[in-house]
Amino acid sequence: PEPKIAQRIVRAKRTLTATHVPFELPQIAELSSCMASVLEVIYVIFNEAYSATAGNDWLRPALCEEALRLGRILAELAQKEPQVHGLVAVMEIQASRSRARIGPTGEPILLLDQDRARWDLLLIRRGLTALARAEKLGGALGSFALQAAIAAGHARARTAVETDWPRITALCDALAQLIPSPVVELNRAVAISMAFGPAAGLELVDVLTSEPSLKSYHLLPSIRGDLLAKLGRFDEAQAEFKRAASLTRNTREKALLIERAAACEATPQ
Repeated sequence: PEPKIAQRIVRAKRTLTATHVPFELPQIAELSSCMASVLEVIYVIFNEAYSATAGNDWLRPALCEEALRLGRILAELAQKEPQVHGLVAVMEIQASRSRARIGPTGEPILLLDQDRARWDLLLIRRGLTALARAEKLGGALGSFALQAAIAAGHARARTAVETDWPRITALCDALAQLIPSPVVELNRAVAISMAFGPAAGLELVDVLTSEPSLKSYHLLPSIRGDLLAKLGRFDEAQAEFKRAASLTRNTREKALLIERAAACEATPQ
């Protein structure tokens, strides 16, 4: 809760004052030792801005801009760090879709349904440039560079149909080997479903349903519902969309999931 966080901040300020901790910019050598943590924090900020976990807005533009600002500053301070440029690349490319991700009343628009003419070409160019810098510095296989390469695969496709899903699947495979996690596996399952069919993706998603860390993760039933619907299993899909709606704390996303559940009910079996 915000009051609790505010209290922690006040206590932290008092501690810093009492111990006379100086405020100064760290040297590059000092930055390197904590770089991974800094990058993760910025990426968490960006993800919360890009797809808000709670509240009435699916996208938080001001917070998104702040994450981009911090990333760009860090890229200037640590120009030889490939992971920094990889992070900037993935944020720039994903942020390029912002105008197309919400409809006139703020409703979410999913990636495959977006009007790509509304994607920001300047941000895409910035992202591709940052990705090239990361690769040039030997960071092509870094976690952020791989995520940026996946985002670039979407950015380079003029239409959703033209997306090179086999290449995106290969990049997801590489990411899963580098940073294995249930969420990465779930994203890989989506790519596989697009490249090789919904049945192939569903097989992987079904395995993840027993993963404890995804028990309350609304995107698991949401993705499973989508794959079931594509296979014509609408009763099962409806149940999954309803479950996903019960798990999300974002009102916009909840409305979208309820709408998808209703569409399954209205579709002839």
